[in-house]
Amino acid sequence: MSHFKSNLRDIEFNLFEVFKIQDYMDAAAFSGFDQETATETLKEIERISREDIADSLIEADRTPPVFDPATNTAPVPAAFKKAYDAYMESGFWAIGLPEEIGCQPAPATVVWSAAEMILGANAPLYMYSAGPFFASVVFHNANGVQRDIRIAELMVEKQWGATMVLTEPDAGSDVGAGKTFATDNGDGTWNISGVKRFITSAESDLQENIMHLVLARPKGIEGVGGPGTKGLSLFLVSKYHFDLETGELGARNGAYVTNVEHKMGIKASNTCEVTFGDPQIGGGEPAVGYLLGEVHDGIRQMFDVIENARMLVGTKAIGTLSTGYLNALEYAKQRVQGPDLSQAADKNAPKVTITHHPDVRRSLMTQKSYAEAMRALYVYTAYWKDQVLIGGENAELAAKINDLLLPIVKGYGSEKAWTLLGTESLQTLGGSGFLQEYPIEQYIRDAKIDTLYEGTTAIQGMDFFFRKIVKDQGTALGHLQAEIQATVDNGSTELKVERELLGEGLATAGELVTLTVNDLMNAMNEIKSIYKVGLNTSRVLMALGDVVCAWLLVRQAEVALAALANGASEKDKAFYEGKVAAAKFFTAQVLPKIAAELEIAKATTLDIMELSEDAF
Repeated sequence: MSHFKSNLRDIEFNLFEVFKIQDYMDAAAFSGFDQETATETLKEIERISREDIADSLIEADRTPPVFDPATNTAPVPAAFKKAYDAYMESGFWAIGLPEEIGCQPAPATVVWSAAEMILGANAPLYMYSAGPFFASVVFHNANGVQRDIRIAELMVEKQWGATMVLTEPDAGSDVGAGKTFATDNGDGTWNISGVKRFITSAESDLQENIMHLVLARPKGIEGVGGPGTKGLSLFLVSKYHFDLETGELGARNGAYVTNVEHKMGIKASNTCEVTFGDPQIGGGEPAVGYLLGEVHDGIRQMFDVIENARMLVGTKAIGTLSTGYLNALEYAKQRVQGPDLSQAADKNAPKVTITHHPDVRRSLMTQKSYAEAMRALYVYTAYWKDQVLIGGENAELAAKINDLLLPIVKGYGSEKAWTLLGTESLQTLGGSGFLQEYPIEQYIRDAKIDTLYEGTTAIQGMDFFFRKIVKDQGTALGHLQAEIQATVDNGSTELKVERELLGEGLATAGELVTLTVNDLMNAMNEIKSIYKVGLNTSRVLMALGDVVCAWLLVRQAEVALAALANGASEKDKAFYEGKVAAAKFFTAQVLPKIAAELEIAKATTLDIMELSEDAF
């Protein structure tokens, strides 16, 4: 039986009952992708995820790809390749991408809901299948250049793989410190030279060709370039040369994988070192590529990829937590151990399943409330992306809100998922959870990377505060706060206590933001105050994440109460009751902790920054 357990009912609840995306799905931006199509698509993707692609995740973890330095290859296990082929043959990778390059436009809310199931079932497979998405990035940044539009078409038509190539061995997250350079050949091509590290999906036997999107620094070009990220440009460098008209492959290009990392988790996903244009490697041929768009515009272009990747990572984390919780729940319903606590003194009392034990129930409701809140979080974030795609007078604000929410999806989502999988999901299984017989031990290993790549949690916290709040002058945050306050002020009497707790949490988180902004202002006179900001940015991110998740649970509870009042079917009654219970639990158990975080932030000093390194 598949390790993967979906929650399709909750996905549909978010899409069609909470956010009511059917009300705007007739927009031209979605080219006829209606509610019926969305429902059938999600149902089929759930089946494929469960039946066709899930099981190879386990096998590939036990027998991961092995790098052959003689051939610079790292083929994946046969079962994984079979699963990948099944997914690509389904054609579902095409939803949400431009019609102009042979794909099917669709709401981002549907795209990410589908992605959650595939990522929860087999995240490495989804990553390998990202070539068409990269093609859309090429298409949107082609600036009308027919060559680049044709490359995007070929990437979709041929189902080529693709990679984002930023990180270098000595630069890490400091992308602007990269030393890879590009030399103009004068014929429309460039030679790329350098070494990149931590490149996902840069080698496998899944696709006939791979298109690397490489950030490099052009040599001898005057203008707005120079040191840092402003001097970077984006180049298209393929594994094999190809005919621009037919896509027929030619000779090997000089971009070679020179190492594949041995990792803690997601072992089927090849994480590679890629060397460009080294005369000692392969046939010594140069790594030839094409400049995409304008020179020195690379970091802006690459952010199209980075923002998608951060949404992907957060959705992956949330999907893994969801299936982890559902596995733990299934186990708890079957595991018989000890009598009910109320009958503990009776030696003849019958044994009960562990779902009867108070702390197990606390643990299960913790997992449920976070998993369902964070599912609503990524759907809500995608909802604002939908508004950007639709356009109109609110598109600019929608883009700002989407940007604000991305670090919460990625940073908050990955931290909570990883922590809960280890402290709650595995704990529900007790000692059995430590065994490979159950999937949660692999889920934990696979999930840890989500807090690290595409920007660590600390980077997400700084991005959230400095770019999404301060640089934006609080525009998006103010709108979000107003939406939450509206729920606090107007709602059902059944949720009066929960709305009051939400209001208190919102106010306390607002104080935390204000405190951190004041520390930033103080740094204008005393530069060391900036350290206080740095010590609290992750705290701000997590506090706002708690508030947004609590708000979304209360919104869901309002919808559920209305459905129950209107005579919900017997099948749905327990589902809606669970929604109300999750909102009550989360607001009471999680939100009060924000007050403690505020007090800790108020007590922040510079002592730790003034401490000698030797004292550590």
